[in-house]
Amino acid sequence: MKLSPNFLIHVQDDEHLLIPVSDAKFSGVVRGNKTFGAIISCLKDETTEEGIVESLKAQFEGADEEVIKADVAKALSELRKIEAITD
Repeated sequence: MKLSPNFLIHVQDDEHLLIPVSDAKFSGVVRGNKTFGAIISCLKDETTEEGIVESLKAQFEGADEEVIKADVAKALSELRKIEAITD
């Protein structure tokens, strides 16, 4: 899976934004925290859900793996709803 070319990533202060371009069906801005930013960063290149989990485990040392898995699954589900990722 990968981030759709119809979305751009922007970081403003500590807030991570996912902004649709004119070709996107979704019209709005998705705002997220550092964890969301790490997830969408992983999606810049082709990856898997497991790959994202592994990347976050390395970035957030000591974080509970089950919490990371749940966060990644929820974020990917929401991104699929707005067609922000391609499988």
